[in-house]
Amino acid sequence: MPSSIPLLYGTTVLIWGSSWLAITFQLGSVAPSWSVAWRFLLAAAILFAIRALRERRPLPGIRLQAGMALQGALLFSVNYYLFYLAIGFIPSGLTAVVFSLIQVMNTVFAALFFGYPIRARVVVGGLVGITGLSLIFLPALTDTAFDAGTVIGLLLSLAATASASLGNMAAMANQRRGLSVTESNTFGMAYGAALTTVFALAHFVILNGPAPSFDFSPAYVLSLLHLTLLASIVGFWAYLTLLNRIGPDRAAYATILFPVVALGLSTAFEGYQWTLSAATGVVLVLAGNLIVMTRIATPRLAEKTP
Repeated sequence: MPSSIPLLYGTTVLIWGSSWLAITFQLGSVAPSWSVAWRFLLAAAILFAIRALRERRPLPGIRLQAGMALQGALLFSVNYYLFYLAIGFIPSGLTAVVFSLIQVMNTVFAALFFGYPIRARVVVGGLVGITGLSLIFLPALTDTAFDAGTVIGLLLSLAATASASLGNMAAMANQRRGLSVTESNTFGMAYGAALTTVFALAHFVILNGPAPSFDFSPAYVLSLLHLTLLASIVGFWAYLTLLNRIGPDRAAYATILFPVVALGLSTAFEGYQWTLSAATGVVLVLAGNLIVMTRIATPRLAEKTP
């Protein structure tokens, strides 16, 4: 495995794992839809400023813009918006379990759109990891009543996960067209932020939803900077770089692993109480990661010489 792969993988897991704690400081006076809009608007502004300072390049053409807009809509807007809607119906732990299915979706979509082989060890490792994640969030699963609201929440979560997975495929397609990860993220986040803003405004105007707002408290601003600079700019760069280097199926396992980091931080800062099922789940998640990321060498019989 190239030396850069563990660094990219570890960066993705650690940054996105810490983002769960940062998101808790975003909840309160500002509606989640507006927090997502501010996050990606700021990220896009920073990336465009870096782009302008580094070199003067012509704007990508219409076809490339369309690909980046698709990536932005699916990966930086629709999936976030749908997940926030889903959390209105089901616990966030349940949405995390559903989102872990992105590893399976990436495997299927990559085979369908790009002809990637479906690797047995990746499928097995993914299933082991998803089982472990389900054990970690077992209380949220068992305490959820299976009613109409739960069905709606599950369907919204599945749609959000499919959107994120298809956004992964759009990002891969953009890289194959010659766009760098930074370039496609720069324009993609701008398109995603614009679409999220449209969603939030439509919700406000048509359905009397939350009005545009911002919280200038240190906790909100610092958590927004964390989510912008680390989770959005660095995290997505590391993750989307992994897609083409190790394949979308293996890269997506990071989304199963980073809740373990989140639980570790929750233990340190929020007093999370571990249970046997949660500890067993962590072991399974780590085992699944080992299965997915370790290549199994097939021994060859020595050739006989006459």
